[in-house]
Amino acid sequence: MRDTAPTAARLLAWYDRHARVMPWRIGPAERAAGVRPDPYRVWLSEVMLQQTTVAAVRDYFRRFIDRWPDIAALAAARDEDVMAEWAGLGYYARARNLLKCARAVVARGGFPDTAESLRHLPGIGPYTAAAIAAIAFDEAATVVDGNVERVVARLFAVQIPLPQAKQDLTHLAAGLTPATRPGDFAQAMMDLGATICTPKSPACGICPLLDDCAARAGGVAAVLPVRAPKAVKPTRRGTVWALRTPQGWVVERRPGHGLLGGMTGFPGDGWDGSPGGVAPAAAPWRDAGEIRHTFTHFHLILRVMVAEADLAPLRGSVDPGLTASSLPTVMRKAHALATAALEARP
Repeated sequence: MRDTAPTAARLLAWYDRHARVMPWRIGPAERAAGVRPDPYRVWLSEVMLQQTTVAAVRDYFRRFIDRWPDIAALAAARDEDVMAEWAGLGYYARARNLLKCARAVVARGGFPDTAESLRHLPGIGPYTAAAIAAIAFDEAATVVDGNVERVVARLFAVQIPLPQAKQDLTHLAAGLTPATRPGDFAQAMMDLGATICTPKSPACGICPLLDDCAARAGGVAAVLPVRAPKAVKPTRRGTVWALRTPQGWVVERRPGHGLLGGMTGFPGDGWDGSPGGVAPAAAPWRDAGEIRHTFTHFHLILRVMVAEADLAPLRGSVDPGLTASSLPTVMRKAHALATAALEARP
């Protein structure tokens, strides 16, 4: 087995010069000056970043920190307030688990400081536990996200396709992880994958690990990692009814579990797998058109029926303060189409 210590040292030296600046990160210079990462910020950012981009998360993170500056403040928040702030970020089970985890951490008196202990908290899986342990507590935990998988697959020219290769890649990443500065190393690997060792057209010529990379030597960097063909997503169809009364839009809060759990939305007909419903009122409905949205496991084509009338709803309730920003993305699309249809009516 090759000596990986020089590889880690070269990467850390590159990170010291080129680390990305992020609102949740303690940079190399601050670390060197003795500033310690706040486990709350590390945890919050890692949960937000799951299956989401850094660009999408920045503003959400700042708003959360402004409103709930520490774990105690978040634990004391109302569920509906947190879900509203999360709206648009997607994967809403994360928001529900965020609150469960915050309350569990406050109940135990703080975050545990090992990956093994962190995994016992709600919503924290192997990756998130390793990231928090390494970045916040300097545990030499192996942190493997999509960026790290790509870097490692190329460094060692791993030809096994993902996701079958995950275990091998994790083992190889563990061999790279140094005992000192493991948190900086984890972030350096992520930064390398995000800025240089990119999925397409990797910038190998400026990579600090150019001389270590087996895929570069073999001329196969651009085609690694190999990925198994993705399964074709099914398409579902459904309907939502957007009724605007003089008092506000008619909406309903979804159950606390399942798709868009705990979020506010327009009444629908069961496109999400729940029992089919009926229109919320006997209103003069008209067809505003269709919206399209893609979830993790399926595509959705949703017909938006719209009406404006002063009627008491049979389903849901009137929300006088509803704004598009408080809705999940698919319902924002429905809201935009319904609003446009009503405003265009002569």
